[in-house]
Amino acid sequence: MTVNFGRPGEDVTGAWLEGDDPQERKFIKIGFLLLENGEVLPDITIAYQSWGTLNEAGDNAILINHAMTGWSDVPSWWPQMVGPGLPFDTDKYFILCPNVIGGCQGSTGPSSIAPDGKRYGSRFPIITIRDMVNAEVAFSDALGIKKYRLVVGPSLGGMRALEWAIQLPERIGAICTIGSSAVATGDQIGTASIQIRAIKSDPHFNKGDYYEQNSGPNEGMGIARRIAHLTYRTESEMDVRFGRQLQGDETGRFAVESYLDHQAKKLAARFDANTYIALTDAMNSHDVGRDRGGVAAALESISVPVVVVSIDTDRLFPPRLQVEISELVPTAEPLITISSDFGHDGFLVESEAVGDAVRHALAVAAKITLK
Repeated sequence: MTVNFGRPGEDVTGAWLEGDDPQERKFIKIGFLLLENGEVLPDITIAYQSWGTLNEAGDNAILINHAMTGWSDVPSWWPQMVGPGLPFDTDKYFILCPNVIGGCQGSTGPSSIAPDGKRYGSRFPIITIRDMVNAEVAFSDALGIKKYRLVVGPSLGGMRALEWAIQLPERIGAICTIGSSAVATGDQIGTASIQIRAIKSDPHFNKGDYYEQNSGPNEGMGIARRIAHLTYRTESEMDVRFGRQLQGDETGRFAVESYLDHQAKKLAARFDANTYIALTDAMNSHDVGRDRGGVAAALESISVPVVVVSIDTDRLFPPRLQVEISELVPTAEPLITISSDFGHDGFLVESEAVGDAVRHALAVAAKITLK
């Protein structure tokens, strides 16, 4: 194993690292966080981006919770959603999106430098969805945001939105959860566990302490991404789009293989393998009913308006999971179902339909704000 004691190179991690161009990122310290498992994560930095202006009443803030491989730059991963006249209208609202703890795009995570001067690596603690939300609360406090008009997110972001509704109803007007669930299912955990094993089986993983090597576990993360991407899309799309076509190059690959290779390469350029594991483990921990008397009891306790959005072809978060939320939450709006050929990724592709759902959620939240 070749060791490099300097700054990790691009073959080691795609994480944003100190000294990199911050671009539009802003950074704020939120102190320490007592995690669910009893450990303390010290001296936390949150990277975030914002759009629009907080009004004098302080009642026009929106919190966007990004999905697993998303980050604070919402327009980069959720096109046609943020801007003047768009669903998250920057002429009307103050929109915030923080990178989650455990992330790799500026917030404290496994690739960050720990208090002892070394990168966390394998020492980064296990985090849960509730830990992420507690960090978001501390982030909001640090910025002086007392209440959000809307907390919204797809997938992992939708999990966090639900936790906001259960834990902190007094600090939100409404939530919108898109292609998400109240609890991680056995199928999701099973698929995720294979992805984690792929990363840990990479000879460059080194039990998570690979930042001083010349190479990181990109092959393992690439395999994980290929598996995950198939769960994000649909069987019919893969067959219609690629079928049995060959790529037509010297590799002899099928076209669908080339497509998945491309997805793996793209992720490696902007993501970190330890973060992939940390956030996947967090999603596996998701259960709004834990220590609350079960899922039904937790959902029935919600008192703020909830807009639930489902994608009819989603095989990672099948529609029955959104039906469960909409039927058990007493304040839920009628379920919104988006028809898409693109499965779970429909929340990224179906901009018009998703935008309409967000506008509806904001209209619902406005009624609460005006009371």
